[in-house]
Amino acid sequence: MPIPRIFDSRLALPLIGSPMFLASGVELVLAQCKAGIAGSFPTLNARTPELLDEWLMHIRRELDEWNAANPERLAAPFGANLILHKSNPRRDADLDRVVAHRVPFVITSVGRPDEVVERVHGYGGIVLHDVISAEHARKAVASGVDGLILVCAGAGGHGGTLSPFALLAEVREFWDGPVALAGALSSGRALRAAEVMGADLGYMGTRFLATREAAADAGHKDMIVADSAADIVYTPVFSGIWANYLKNSVRAAGVDPDTLEGRQNGGKDDLFAGLDGKTKAWKDVWSAGQGIGIIRDVPSVAELVARMKHEYAEAAAHPAAFAGAGG
Repeated sequence: MPIPRIFDSRLALPLIGSPMFLASGVELVLAQCKAGIAGSFPTLNARTPELLDEWLMHIRRELDEWNAANPERLAAPFGANLILHKSNPRRDADLDRVVAHRVPFVITSVGRPDEVVERVHGYGGIVLHDVISAEHARKAVASGVDGLILVCAGAGGHGGTLSPFALLAEVREFWDGPVALAGALSSGRALRAAEVMGADLGYMGTRFLATREAAADAGHKDMIVADSAADIVYTPVFSGIWANYLKNSVRAAGVDPDTLEGRQNGGKDDLFAGLDGKTKAWKDVWSAGQGIGIIRDVPSVAELVARMKHEYAEAAAHPAAFAGAGG
């Protein structure tokens, strides 16, 4: 299966570090790219469009310097995630900056990517679009995207409910272009399994959230290390879109996670009314995917990638020996 040309000979593993709200910043993206993983971040993590300009200039400059000093080990390309929903007031301003800085790949979410495709293709970049169903995938293909990101059951943050076995097979019935697979990938073995299923790339967030370079709260990282898949709750009430969160962060914010089932109104004002007034869903309720059960430490990105390369190679050489811890 194809991998987009911009990744040719630039990846230590067929893997994209997914853009994570608050946690993906300049330090994490640079560490991922230098380790041979395509790093990405949501444009909204830069709190203003002007700061986004600074981030993009910083990333470009440092990766250019790295490549000049390491011609035998070029950095992986970086990407930016654009939220296309009409509720995002920075959608147009952020797209302008992404185009001005010629970001190599753009991840689009929650909306039609037609305009983004046209403008990004204008400078030679590529567009990958998040989908949770075959219907969404068909619409994205019709918009001219270069690749699909299948966000399957168990993915951290906003995600779908379909098994990767089901969604990937169905999408491959009509799409032979690049596919990245998301949903509870936490090891090099899982990445190899995604390839065997027919994906070209893995799309991994939570495992990189628990790294030293991630800009997540230390308590968030500790909770990922301590908890397991049973400690994840899937609910729309914090953002209006279904997503996976750590139950213990919900509990620590003053809400019983066992009361969330059946609530569809999605407003944080209802949930946090009467509390201290400082608790914010976007800040205090932490996301994570179901793959946390094998995450047992908070290494550097370089250490983690080296470990996953070993796991991936072992799985490729000995496919029957997938069992064992991978965190």
